[in-house]
Amino acid sequence: MARIYPICSSSTANCTFIGTKGHGILIDDGCSFASLKNALSLIGTDIKQIEAVFITHEHIDHVKGLSVLAKNTNIPIFASEGTIGALRCGREPLPESVKLYDIFKEGYKSAEFEVTAFRTPHDTPESVGYKVDYNGTKIAVCTDLGIVTQEVQDNLLGCEAVLLESNYDEEMLRRNVNYSAPLKRRISSETGHLSNKDAAVFAEKLVKSGTTRLILGHLSRENNTPNTAFSHVCSHLQKCGLKCGSDFTLDVAPIITEGQYIALG
Repeated sequence: MARIYPICSSSTANCTFIGTKGHGILIDDGCSFASLKNALSLIGTDIKQIEAVFITHEHIDHVKGLSVLAKNTNIPIFASEGTIGALRCGREPLPESVKLYDIFKEGYKSAEFEVTAFRTPHDTPESVGYKVDYNGTKIAVCTDLGIVTQEVQDNLLGCEAVLLESNYDEEMLRRNVNYSAPLKRRISSETGHLSNKDAAVFAEKLVKSGTTRLILGHLSRENNTPNTAFSHVCSHLQKCGLKCGSDFTLDVAPIITEGQYIALG
């Protein structure tokens, strides 16, 4: 049975496992190598049983563990051309000896997985989200986007399960005295992050298109809370006549996992 397993999800670290016990792929690697191995062990999976890693973009909360992972394993790493360029010349550049595959040019298809990328509007050279077809079950991971573009919609609508960004509460961000005005503008811009309000509106479209498993992810630890995000999205869906537990399930990805996963199928 397919499962989606958010290993870590927040404004400081992001990594998601998709697969079954003992075999799967990773979307992003924003936690330490030790934390990743420990998280995988909670679902009976070894790091050697990961067949590929797919990077959404080069921000540190998505690639913190990538360098150590590359040094200790031979797991293939996929990203967009823009992200690959940024990974080669960042603060801790990946050496040329580490092979990076362009997801748009190479694509990815194995015995059980077919992974495709779609571009997301974020303040990076070429940020992407991923759609995963796992033995016929369609799963998507989409975070770090300022707005929901047509390309995002085209790729996510109809997926059975979607991990969707619900980064900030608009009022909490407005009242946050520790954030400068330029930072607030960046977060709420069209190349920033998705608010609870925008996530709720898009969640309605997803459920009406056939999505039955919704996971809210990449929550800001300063401008959101799990209860706030959940309540906002759930309330909006209920007002639209959609029932939690029958039309859809709604979860919030944990900051760091304790072994919880969402089973599909």
